[in-house]
Amino acid sequence: MTAPIDRSTHPEPRGTRPRRIVHLGLGAFHRSHQAWYTARANDRDDWEITAYSGRRPDAADALQAQDGLYTLIERDDSGDHATIVGVITEAVDGADVEHLARAVSDQRTALVTLTITEAGYQASEEGAADLERLASAAEGRCEAPRSALGRLAVALDARRRSGSGPIALVSCDNLPDNGGVLREALRPLLEAIGGETVAWAETHIGFVSSSVDRITPRATDADQEAAAALTGFRDACVVVAEPFADWTMSGDFPAGRPDWESAGARIVDDVEPFERRKLWLLNGAHTLLAAAGPARGHAYVDEAFADPVVRSWVEEFWDECVRHLPEGLDLDRYRSDLASRFGNSAIRHSLEQIATDAETKLRVRIVPVLDAERAAGRNGSGAARALAAHLATLDGIDTASPDRITLRAALDRIAGTPVDDAVVDGCLDLLDDLVPLSAP
Repeated sequence: MTAPIDRSTHPEPRGTRPRRIVHLGLGAFHRSHQAWYTARANDRDDWEITAYSGRRPDAADALQAQDGLYTLIERDDSGDHATIVGVITEAVDGADVEHLARAVSDQRTALVTLTITEAGYQASEEGAADLERLASAAEGRCEAPRSALGRLAVALDARRRSGSGPIALVSCDNLPDNGGVLREALRPLLEAIGGETVAWAETHIGFVSSSVDRITPRATDADQEAAAALTGFRDACVVVAEPFADWTMSGDFPAGRPDWESAGARIVDDVEPFERRKLWLLNGAHTLLAAAGPARGHAYVDEAFADPVVRSWVEEFWDECVRHLPEGLDLDRYRSDLASRFGNSAIRHSLEQIATDAETKLRVRIVPVLDAERAAGRNGSGAARALAAHLATLDGIDTASPDRITLRAALDRIAGTPVDDAVVDGCLDLLDDLVPLSAP
């Protein structure tokens, strides 16, 4: 019989570390990546994480019931290896903005990490409503913001008012220059609060950009059973990941940070080349697989990558990517490692999961490669195929006889700007390759 995992059943100490990290976007990736790195750092006993969920409280409620403990299963074809991670000591509903404000304004808190997805940084109706809420709060009428960045703005203002000193914000989402994107996305929210807050932010916040990498599929009931067999504990918050992990950061940590380098992370002067390498070669290929794989009968990354036709499309896209990446990134090895990782049949990474927010991902992962290829005088067919594969999944587009006007409207929406006629023509030609076929 297995016992439920918590700090009464597992010998993980409670309350021995100071809470110095706040995380927004409690999910599987944070637990397989930033929390895992922190738990492995040489100075891990000096750091503790309070993590906040996003739109729903479920993840926080489940993890808090386990006192923040969870099992991380590293999985490859050699088998499963389980570790119980205890660095998260409080998991909180993200809607509890007062709790977040107290945590961020605590002078012991040195940094905030974020995994709020690419969409969390974009202008939206929710964000516009938060601007009004923050402006109303400045006038004495208070309604809590609902977006992650709106909530963070309130918490940062609380830190300013408390006089707790500088802080670092570390974006861990798959966006180029994600620290800069975070700075620009926060600016109007801070302006809505008031000029003092904007001025304080300019001198007291370090914006850190990072490139993050670890394939982390959605866990299943079978994974919970595997965790129980490996550890002897029942765990409702199991995380499954590949053994590979990578984290590269650049920016200022004015209040300190864990010794993440001791766990394998890199701190560099310029993270942008590493961001592009990962965003294009890994995330871009994932987006291509998620768009093209289902039409050939595939549901998972390893299945799609094992299909010789789909793999040739990925290799063509990779050829295009590496032409626009600088030297010094060990691209041959990185590409070879990716092929091994994509072929890891023990990791069932769902194409449906990857396809979430597809058009946002295409805009940042695929379109820049297509633009670079076209600027170099080539047609960029590898990148264009990912766009065409996505178009083939849309309602209203008949792949057998596509309407050019409808196709152009969709491409303009994805790219965020009007596309050239040649791009439309290229996608029209590629649609013929993407008519649903049986998997080999």
